Amino acid sequence: MGIPFYDDDLLKLLVRLTINLSFIFLIVNVLYTKKSSKESFTFSFYVISLIVFFLCFTLKKFELGLGMALGLFAIFGILRYRTNTLPIKEMSYLFVVIGISVINALANSKMSYAEVFATNGIVTFAIFLLERRPQNVSPSRNTSSIKMTYPLEEVDLSNLELLRAKVERDSGLNIEKVKIEEVNRKTGEVLLSLRVLNS
Repeated sequence: MGIPFYDDDLLKLLVRLTINLSFIFLIVNVLYTKKSSKESFTFSFYVISLIVFFLCFTLKKFELGLGMALGLFAIFGILRYRTNTLPIKEMSYLFVVIGISVINALANSKMSYAEVFATNGIVTFAIFLLERRPQNVSPSRNTSSIKMTYPLEEVDLSNLELLRAKVERDSGLNIEKVKIEEVNRKTGEVLLSLRVLNS
């Protein structure tokens, strides 16, 4: 028996793809880009979402189910970009994009469309609330934020307290907090965001 030209799953594919892209648009273009200057990641988010969705929906025909979904998470969990190290926030959004795409693709007849919408909506709303949370900065302290590049070979990225002490010693600034913004392994530099106590 040959491959059929059309079956009822095509309509399910289009409906779920529309749901998936709608919520990915809300998460990436409305929530992520409003709070981040790294808009270059939006291309990756959309491409990965599409590939994961179609891969899951297609392989679902073989009824691999949960094991296949967990395998996909394991694959993307060990995925490394050979350029810059992906920041924690962008990695979190990537995980959300993959998770939403897997849920929308693998939802079966036991899961209604109302449940699919509720799942997507809860995740999106949770991100919205977390993005709007107030920053934990003490109003009684007179601080300012500056950015500084540092040679990668001279810093220990695994210990932020030691890194703060070193930058404070080298720069002569009274640094309250240090945050790693970006690691560029091509140029051998790390971009640091410093919260400096003003005298």
